[in-house]
Amino acid sequence: MKKLYGITIAMITPFSEDNQVDHAALAEMTNMLVEKGVNCLYPCGTTGEMLRLSVDERKAVAETVIKAAAGRVNVFIHCGAVNQEDTIALAQHAEKAGADGVGVVTPIFAGQSDREMEEYFVAVASGISEDFPMYLYNIPQCSSNDLKVEVAQQVVDRCKNVVGLKYSFADINRTIDYLKIGDGTFEVLHGLDRGLVAMLALGCVGTVTGCACIFPEPYVKTYQLYCQGKLKEAQMAQRVCVDFTDTLRGGSNMAYFKAALTLRGLTGGHMRASQLDLTDEELAGFAKEVEAVCQKHGVPLKLR
Repeated sequence: MKKLYGITIAMITPFSEDNQVDHAALAEMTNMLVEKGVNCLYPCGTTGEMLRLSVDERKAVAETVIKAAAGRVNVFIHCGAVNQEDTIALAQHAEKAGADGVGVVTPIFAGQSDREMEEYFVAVASGISEDFPMYLYNIPQCSSNDLKVEVAQQVVDRCKNVVGLKYSFADINRTIDYLKIGDGTFEVLHGLDRGLVAMLALGCVGTVTGCACIFPEPYVKTYQLYCQGKLKEAQMAQRVCVDFTDTLRGGSNMAYFKAALTLRGLTGGHMRASQLDLTDEELAGFAKEVEAVCQKHGVPLKLR
């Protein structure tokens, strides 16, 4: 089975002025990311405004990214949805469309018991082939449900195709406990962009990062240095990642991601309501911040 690793990109979803998914911009972004050396792509997640996309739109986004990537990097489609039926349908579509695997977030908003979460993940994993890899995804600050280590272990025990987990909450102790799941084949990726080197040192195999969707260069460099055993250099490169992460507001508002990608010369696109694009005043101030951090670290602002 193929896996997620390294710099895995949580991709934005660009919308046109008439509120449609801009598939040309999405394909162009995919090509840019592959050319910049990222390891894997992960569309239709939190960064991709998953809950503002219809099931049909999510399927179309998946198809666009898979086609544009053309086998050059692993593509895992996030399939978590508000209801279980849609989640299973999206996972099945991802497999048929040629994705390398899927990710599935915990149930969203309504509180779930441990038993309910276990059965949910087992149902989704059972709806796809047992050799088609699936990652659990825990982002409790957004989903309102926290996936306990023991529940994840129970899912893994029941489902051969559940091979790893993306964790997006800054809890080192929980991360360490997730890393103890299974017999050493279960893999953890962390979404803490400000702590990439620290998480790799704990044993995580990589990160799923939205910030690197806009500025992949510093994150790719940091990961490569770490893999080369150049720890001190990786630590210094990590400081650059922190500056870019902070400038991009850490992914707290995708409007900054889209504005920054547009500043780089691609089409970041628009937000979909109820979130709004940056105002002209906000954009002017943000543009100065982006230009400053690029100049400080010698990263070209323009991609072309």
